[in-house]
Amino acid sequence: HWGCENEIKLLTAEIERLKNFGCLGVSPSLEGLRDENAKLKYRLNFLQKSLQEERSKTAKSMININSCLQEIFGAAIQAAYPDLENPPLVVTPSQQPKFGDYQCNSAMGITQILLKTKEQKVSPREIAEKISKNIPANECIEKIEIAGPGFINVHLRKDFVSKQLSSLLMNGVQPPAVGKRKKVVVDFSSPNIAKEMHVGHLRSTIIGESMCRLFEFAGYDVLRLNHLGDWGTQFGMLIAHLQDKFPDYLTVSPPIGDLQAFYKESKRRFDTEEEFKKRAYQCVVLLQSKNPEFIKAWELICDVSRKEFQKIYNCLDITLIERGESFYHEMMKDIVKEFEDKGFVQVDDGRKIVFVPGFPVPLTIMKSDGGYTYDTSDLAALKHRLCEEKADILIYVVDSGQSVHLQTVFAAGQMIGWYDPKVTRVAHAAFGVVLGEDKKKFKTRSGDTVRLIDLLEEGLKRAMDKLRDKERDKVLTAEELKAAQTSVAFGCIKYADLSHNRLNDYVFSFDKMLDDRGNTAAYLLYAFTRIRAIARLASIDEQMLRKAAREEVLILDHEKEWKLGKCILRFPEILQKILDDLLLHTLCDYLYELATTFTEFYDNCYCVEKDRQSGQIVKVNMWRLLLCEATATIMAKGFDILGIKPVQRM
Repeated sequence: HWGCENEIKLLTAEIERLKNFGCLGVSPSLEGLRDENAKLKYRLNFLQKSLQEERSKTAKSMININSCLQEIFGAAIQAAYPDLENPPLVVTPSQQPKFGDYQCNSAMGITQILLKTKEQKVSPREIAEKISKNIPANECIEKIEIAGPGFINVHLRKDFVSKQLSSLLMNGVQPPAVGKRKKVVVDFSSPNIAKEMHVGHLRSTIIGESMCRLFEFAGYDVLRLNHLGDWGTQFGMLIAHLQDKFPDYLTVSPPIGDLQAFYKESKRRFDTEEEFKKRAYQCVVLLQSKNPEFIKAWELICDVSRKEFQKIYNCLDITLIERGESFYHEMMKDIVKEFEDKGFVQVDDGRKIVFVPGFPVPLTIMKSDGGYTYDTSDLAALKHRLCEEKADILIYVVDSGQSVHLQTVFAAGQMIGWYDPKVTRVAHAAFGVVLGEDKKKFKTRSGDTVRLIDLLEEGLKRAMDKLRDKERDKVLTAEELKAAQTSVAFGCIKYADLSHNRLNDYVFSFDKMLDDRGNTAAYLLYAFTRIRAIARLASIDEQMLRKAAREEVLILDHEKEWKLGKCILRFPEILQKILDDLLLHTLCDYLYELATTFTEFYDNCYCVEKDRQSGQIVKVNMWRLLLCEATATIMAKGFDILGIKPVQRM
């Protein structure tokens, strides 16, 4: 029970302490129990039951083999070199079978430390031998070999891997234990009211949704926030234009069909008509003073946008809680006061600004006319999320162009004492821009920004064309064809984004993302349906597979069985890496590796043996079908985290 080792140690220590010193703290319901022995027994029973439940829960969790090995080698290094503080601990999967299954490469780092701190010249190989001699008893290592200058090659026990695969098949994909349940707030998508969502919003929406799904699967309490641009000076011109175009808007709902065109009309008037511009500014003042008529106009405009945004969120299966800039409006005056009270505010030409050490550009928290800025609303949002929502982890999925601004806001929050970065993780999950096939910013032929709804509709059309080219319309029912179309279209758009390192720009190409060869959703979805079909075509149903999972031992004698089994069990360490660095392309790379490793296995190991003449099934190798099932189970969970919906037939 590696994941809960500390919890178990604490509980065991408390039981021992109770045995020695009597009962510490008794619930009010036990006040009637005067006898100390009865109290002690009750408390011991409670603790032991908790311990048992914790162990039971951990037993069902998938074990992170890399973490297990790190604990084992950490203990060995500690025993071999007790005087070393924070020695390097490097454990990675081996790249070639001849080097075992994992490698510990700590010896080279320890050599350098001993030379620098103790002036001892010890060869890495000698250090590796000393570490190896101190490996504690464990259930996962078969043997250890020292190679080259001091690499420690680790060979896993086959019965250990087989047992973990059986546990996966019986319990399903259970998240690795992560300790205390933490609160995670993710800020993503965040379009602007009265403007259509465009391709620039695609990345934040897809990446943010996937991050939320990962943290939710790992057992965190996740709050998904849509920081809408629903407040500000632009609403003055929109309301003024609404009053002119639909004067009876308070009693008759205005038929604003194209809000984008409506926005452009009001912006043109704002830029060219001086009277209109003055009235727009007056509208802003009346809106901010909560005049009911102006609030009604603002709500009407917001509702039109919301409906358009929701169409896209429905297509992409996105779940968000709306909490736009307007939510924080009442908090902004307190933010300004707090910075003033702590002596951080300077006045510059009527503006109230805050300089943050290490950042050349100050934050403007109040304009000379008394209005607030994006800086103020972002500070208010940060404080609310940290101090009211009590976030342990706060993630902003916002484009790289906002990096300096967000880092300044985070540093200001730290400076004023809202959080300690050693305790609370505040991260900017930045991403690059979407490029067209000409490697320039993705635009329409006329040079306009690509509307996201148009992009999704084009994806549906291309996916259907692809399915018809493959003559899928001749073998699938109309319902199955529609499900495959949606799965491929939206799955490919999401995967094309998520499979690239989010820090880089990426080229948007329907031809590449719909290619059923290589690292694409089209290939993975097809591979998944093929794997799921193997048992079905052998007339093995779910109940038979469950029974086999309980009774069969997974034989991993063939090298391709062994390779696949180990690959399946790397899933928890892949997820842990992403929880640490927030780079989701690692999961895409892993799923592609899993699919190609499965193909190698399937090409070399018969799952179902048939008579060559009659085609009749003569033998079903059930342990291999279980490997197929374990592969599909992991792929399905990977798809779920990425927000991709596979289909049974494709």
